[in-house]
Amino acid sequence: VQLQASGGGSVQTGGSLRLSCAASRRTFSNVAVGWFRQAPGKEREFVAGITWGSGSTRYADSVKGRFTISRDNAKNTVYLQMNSLKPEDTAVYYCAADATMRSTIVFGTPSEYESWGQGTLVTVSS
Repeated sequence: VQLQASGGGSVQTGGSLRLSCAASRRTFSNVAVGWFRQAPGKEREFVAGITWGSGSTRYADSVKGRFTISRDNAKNTVYLQMNSLKPEDTAVYYCAADATMRSTIVFGTPSEYESWGQGTLVTVSS
């Protein structure tokens, strides 16, 4: 699966952005997608994920209530709506795909995903 992440930019604290992750795979409904982020000097961390099939979601505690992940299988795209952004949300955001259909839960570790997009930078200023 080839992934293309977009939608990053610079916003002030409290602002919103919507990231998009477009996939090349024809049967996109069978692909689980996760969003991760990596700030300078820090490890890549899980942000949100959505399963294939039922579309169950999971969020990191740090973004619960502020971020929403969704998918549009007809457009082969997963979205990450980010509201009430904080300076600590500043990072490069990556989308990743797991096309193995081996689980109905959202994986939170990068090693569980076999395909990665190129990343999109989100900068939140105070």
